[in-house]
Amino acid sequence: MITRNTIGSPVADLRDGPYGSYDKTGPSARPPYGTGSLGIEVADESQASSDHREKVDFGNEVDFYGDPVLGLTNVGFHVFQTNENVLAGGVDNLPNIRFEIDPNLTSLPGTNYSTLVWVPAAVSPAFPASENQWSPYIDATQNGYWYLTGAAGGLSGTNCSESLPHCTWAQIKTALDDGGSSARPTILSAAVGKGRDNAWVGAVDGLRINRTIYDFEANGVTARRVN
Repeated sequence: MITRNTIGSPVADLRDGPYGSYDKTGPSARPPYGTGSLGIEVADESQASSDHREKVDFGNEVDFYGDPVLGLTNVGFHVFQTNENVLAGGVDNLPNIRFEIDPNLTSLPGTNYSTLVWVPAAVSPAFPASENQWSPYIDATQNGYWYLTGAAGGLSGTNCSESLPHCTWAQIKTALDDGGSSARPTILSAAVGKGRDNAWVGAVDGLRINRTIYDFEANGVTARRVN
């Protein structure tokens, strides 16, 4: 768990399961890789501050440091979604993938930090058939939208902001490749996270970053190479 990116007392913990409810069978009833996953729990009314919502990031601040953002070609994961999560925030109440980056934009030479965030759309099949089970692989380069936090997401930067407009994967990569900088955008960290928005209790497995799939198990994380 990335402590500095965590607010409140959420859970992001390697665990066994979860398994689909009593009426689920087949691949969607068990974790897509091995027997475990990354369990995530956040609340929306737990803080004493003006914003009561929790936030959590589970990731890696070492192994991706300095990698090129424009070198990202495959990103996504599998998610265990429940009916309670949909009731709390709708069918797109799901975890995110987040890359802290140095955007190195020509238009904003003094901006050295932003978070590149993927917000997935509803899982398939359509709810309620998708509840209380594991989703198929959700491809973040084709599904949902991306945005950048801070100045890098604003009109003077990429114009891909958390509010509007949002960007597709192709659009945000094009915006980050602004052509004039001798430096290219680089990754600082990579994480799966949730918040600050709606309460959510579920799990993620099979996080893919380029040619590596990260299999979350109760006793650790295994990197599986994709041929």
